[in-house]
Amino acid sequence: MLVKRIIPCLDVKEGKVVKGVHFENIKDVGDPVELARRYEEEGADELIFLDITASYEQRETMIQVAEKVAEVLTIPFTIGGGIGAAGQVANLLKAGADKISINTQAVLKPELITELAEMFGSQCVVVAIDVKRTWDRINRRSYWEVFINGGRTPTGKDALSWAQQVEKLGAGEILLTSMDTDGTQAGYDISLTRKVAERVHLPIIASGGAGKLEHLLAVLREGKADAALVASIFHYRYFSIGEAKAYLQKRGIPVRVED
Repeated sequence: MLVKRIIPCLDVKEGKVVKGVHFENIKDVGDPVELARRYEEEGADELIFLDITASYEQRETMIQVAEKVAEVLTIPFTIGGGIGAAGQVANLLKAGADKISINTQAVLKPELITELAEMFGSQCVVVAIDVKRTWDRINRRSYWEVFINGGRTPTGKDALSWAQQVEKLGAGEILLTSMDTDGTQAGYDISLTRKVAERVHLPIIASGGAGKLEHLLAVLREGKADAALVASIFHYRYFSIGEAKAYLQKRGIPVRVED
C-alpha cells in the first residue's frame, strides 16, 4: 500500500498566510516562511501554497514567496494561484517550487494542462478543483459544481466529469476542495472525495474541513484519498503533524514517520 501524505495548506494573501470559512471571512494566521519551516520540522510530507486572490485579481502568483520558502525547505512544495502560462510555471520551478497548481485557467483553457504536462512533466502539474454542491433546476437534481476565481464564479461543470477530463489531458494529481466544508472543521466531504477517487487513477489530495484527527482517518480510508490537505488544526496548533501521523499509524494508515 502506498504511503499516505499529510500536506499543510498555506493560503496566501498579500504575503501573509490566511484562513477563512467557505472561502470567506479571511483571517491572518502567520508568515509563510516561518510556517513552512515549522511544518517541515514537524514532519510534513509536502506543502501547498495557494495565492487565493491571484486569479480573481488577474495577476501573477508569488515568485518571491517561492524563492524565500525554497531557501528553508527540503521537502517538496507546490505553488498555485493565477497561473495561466508556461512562462510563469518555468519561473516558479526556477524559483524552487516542485509543482504548480492550476485551477481557473485549467477550466478556461483545458489545453493548458496538456501543454504544461508535455513541457514540464505530469508530475509537476496539479489541477485544483473547487467544488460546491449545487441544485440543477432544469434536471431537478443536485450535483457537485466546479467553481473558479477563488470560488467566486460557478462554471456549470460537473466535478466528476471534469476530474476525468483533467486526467485525460495529462494532469499528474488533483487537489479536490469542497467549498461546502472548507474551514468548517466539521470533516471532509467523504462522498465527493470517494466518488472522484473511484473515477480517476490520479492521486487525490482531499481538502476542506479537517477539524479532528478522525477526519483525516476518514478521508484517507473511506474517502480513498491519497493525501489529506490540512490547514486550521495545524495553523492553530490543535494538533501537530507528528500527533496526526502517530494517530493514523496506530489505525493502520501507512504514513512516513521519521526515526
